[in-house]
Amino acid sequence: MPLNQRPNRAFGRSHDTFSTGGISGYTFLWKRIRCIGPSRLVGSDNTKEICTQLADSGFVAFAPDLYQGKIADNIADAENLVRALNTNPQKALDEIVEAVQFLNERFGKAGRGLAVIGFSLGASYAMDLAASHPDHVDSVVLFYGTGGGDFSNSRARFLGHFAENDEFEPQSSVNELMESLESIGRPVIFYNYPDVGHCFFESDRPDAYDPAAASLAWDRTLSSLKGQPTR
Repeated sequence: MPLNQRPNRAFGRSHDTFSTGGISGYTFLWKRIRCIGPSRLVGSDNTKEICTQLADSGFVAFAPDLYQGKIADNIADAENLVRALNTNPQKALDEIVEAVQFLNERFGKAGRGLAVIGFSLGASYAMDLAASHPDHVDSVVLFYGTGGGDFSNSRARFLGHFAENDEFEPQSSVNELMESLESIGRPVIFYNYPDVGHCFFESDRPDAYDPAAASLAWDRTLSSLKGQPTR
């Protein structure tokens, strides 16, 4: 769909692959609440699937491509991409901020604000955005990732999905983040999923994907984004 067209507010769903300025990514459209998710690391098929599901649930979803189209097919390549991204984390955050500006310019500011979804490494960028741009971020959803720093400026509410058997994100880090957010009075709900590991939500990772846990996490995510109680 050309970028200068607006989808049908009630029924339309479309998507674009585009590049504007220094940022490229995917947009998935339409209805009432906007979500962005920092792009995940291994492959893009699952990212598009998640954005499509958000669009089907009535959201405008945008996944900025922080890796400039590069895809990792194995752990070694994935680690190389992470190292390259981490050499200039501010650049990555700036690109995410551009995504926020893009959504505001194209769709206008939503009354309920912006939701940011971060997977693994992307969780830390989601947290950074909530802290550095509190006026924009209404809610943050984390999947098996945390982040350190000062979040006292954040005005967001937080939902987290964490794996019981996660070699990359220990329970101590999850507990520390939860205590930090509670200490500054932010609404926070973290769920721990038993008998699963890192990337349990990602259907393109058959070695890690757990359909039951993924389905429950997704139901909770949608409920939270719509302002409904989670279970």
